[in-house]
Amino acid sequence: MDSILVSIKKLLGIAADYTHFDPDIIMHINSAFSVLTQLGVGPPEGFRIDDDVKTWNDFISDTIRLDAVKSYVYLKVSLMFDPPASSAVLSAKERQISELEWRLNVAAEQDST
Repeated sequence: MDSILVSIKKLLGIAADYTHFDPDIIMHINSAFSVLTQLGVGPPEGFRIDDDVKTWNDFISDTIRLDAVKSYVYLKVSLMFDPPASSAVLSAKERQISELEWRLNVAAEQDST
């Protein structure tokens, strides 16, 4: 199972069976999906999760872009859920997010032409 919530929790260092932070993490994941929708990535009508049932393939079946989407959602969630104390780490993550947004947007625009 490639659950979106479980995989993001794993990257955040949270055990799959620890559910105390799930509402917060789900809210941040859905915010990242909202941005991806605006960038033209994923279902045109938008996408959201409510629990650990939905998988990455439910959001996007494009396996080439899937890894970038996973990284993007993780980085966005980590900045919102647990922002780094170091300004250097914060700046590095923000640059990674910006690059992924640009690359995903370019790929989405190429698909629409």
